Amino acid sequence: MDSIEVRTERPEDYQAIDVVNLSAFEGDDEAKLIARLREQPGYRADYSLVAEFSGRPVGHLLMTPGVCTQDGSDIALMIIAPMSVVPSQSHRGIGTALVEEARKKARAEGMAAMIAVGKPDYYEHLGFEPASKWGVRCNLPVPDDAVMLVELNKDALAAGGMVNYDSAFLSMY
Repeated sequence: MDSIEVRTERPEDYQAIDVVNLSAFEGDDEAKLIARLREQPGYRADYSLVAEFSGRPVGHLLMTPGVCTQDGSDIALMIIAPMSVVPSQSHRGIGTALVEEARKKARAEGMAAMIAVGKPDYYEHLGFEPASKWGVRCNLPVPDDAVMLVELNKDALAAGGMVNYDSAFLSMY
């Protein structure tokens, strides 16, 4: 039986990553977002994860360091977006494998939490909860219940706060 392998992206993966995102989202907004983020200073390829099944890319997750500003101080967190899985390969645990690897990397980097914007029922099964539970908001024009968060350090976000996504994300809305 084939297993899922999660690894860091390589330049030769760029086209396959675009295909994964195009098929998952039925449009090119996410592929364009990834391209814009790759062009930014400080872009880290080790924050771009590729999931392979049977030797071919079937999933992708991009992490971007961010902060939650609360009471004048910044708490480091990891933004995960976009995350995509080829629809024909869903229900194989690909998204779970990507998020688990992202969680390990975020912890290793000293991040207090991970934040995602998406379908609450999907992210809840990965251990995320509504960010509003902590009084955390973001600057994206999305419903509050779409902003999901998982603490990596207990009570790190007890004071709530605001997560400001980079302008590259804002251009999608």
